[in-house]
Amino acid sequence: MKILVINSNLEQKYFDLIKKAAEVYKAEAVFYKSEKEVPETDYDADIIYGFAPSISKVSRKLKWLCVPWAGVDSLMVPGYFANEECLVTNSAGAYGVSIAEHMIAAALVMFRRLDEFFEETRNGKWLFPREQKSLKNCRVTVLGTGDIGTSFAKRLRGFEPASITGVCRSGKNSSGFFDKVYPVTALNEVLPETELLAMCLPGTQETAGILSEERIKLLPRGAYVINVGRGSAIDEDALAENLLSGHLAGAALDVFAKEPLPKESPLWKIKNLLITPHVAGNMTVEYTKDRNVEMFLEDLDNYFKGKPLKYLVDKKLGY
Repeated sequence: MKILVINSNLEQKYFDLIKKAAEVYKAEAVFYKSEKEVPETDYDADIIYGFAPSISKVSRKLKWLCVPWAGVDSLMVPGYFANEECLVTNSAGAYGVSIAEHMIAAALVMFRRLDEFFEETRNGKWLFPREQKSLKNCRVTVLGTGDIGTSFAKRLRGFEPASITGVCRSGKNSSGFFDKVYPVTALNEVLPETELLAMCLPGTQETAGILSEERIKLLPRGAYVINVGRGSAIDEDALAENLLSGHLAGAALDVFAKEPLPKESPLWKIKNLLITPHVAGNMTVEYTKDRNVEMFLEDLDNYFKGKPLKYLVDKKLGY
C-alpha cells in the first residue's frame, strides 16, 4: 500500500505525522512538493493526499484522492479519474477560520474606507474623515451556510449586526449562528433587505450565475458584496456596472470567473472593488495546516479500518 503526499505548504513535522500514521498500517508514505517531481514509479499509489491531475487521469490503481482544499468542482468532470470508482474527500472544515477572518477584514476595509486612507497616507496626505459605515446594526445575508459561512456568522456576531440571515440549499438553521435561514428559492425576497451580501458557495451547476444582473438590482442602493466561494457565482460584468454606477457601494472579490484575473480585465480599475488573488483560504495559516492534516489522518484511519470516510465528497452534488 502506497500513500503519495504532494504539498508544497506542509513542513517536515506534518510529513512525520503522516509517515508515523502510515507505518501503523504497514503502508509506505512518499512525499513531494509538486506533481512534477513525482517519478512514474510512484504513479502506482493507492492513496494521494494532494493535487495530482496527471496521475489521477492515468492511474487505475488510485483508490482514494484527498484534496487539501474545500472546492472540488474542477475534479467533477468526465475523464478526470482513470478509475471512476476512486473515492474523493476534501478539506472543507479546515478553512473556516482563515476565510472568515478574511471576510471580516474585507468588510471592515470597505465599511471604514481603509483602502482610501492607506493610499492617501502613503502619498503623504492628511485628509479629513469621511462618511463611513459600521457592522453594528448592519443587515447581513450569508449565501452558503456551510463551514465557511457559519464561521463567518459566528465571528460577525460580536460586531452586533441588526441581523444575520442565512441562505442555503436546505433552508435549515443547523448551527444557531443565524437569526433565520431560508432556502435558495427565497433569495429574491431576502436580497432587498440586505446591506452586506457574503457569498461562500461551492462551484456547482446550481450556483453558477446565482448573483445575476437582476439579483444585483434587487440589492438596495449602497449595498456591499463579498465573494470567497467561486467566481462563477457572479455576473462580473453586471457587478462592475453596478459598482461604477454607485448602486453598489463596494465589493470584495477573492475569486473570479477566470484566474488569474486577466491584465486586461476592467475590474482592476474599479476603485470601490477590493481584489485579492484567491488567498482567503490558502494553507498559510498554522491552524489551517494543522486541521487539514488532522482531517486526512482521521480518514486515513477510517480507510484502513474499513469505515466510511468522514469527509467524502458526493460526486453528484459536487461537494
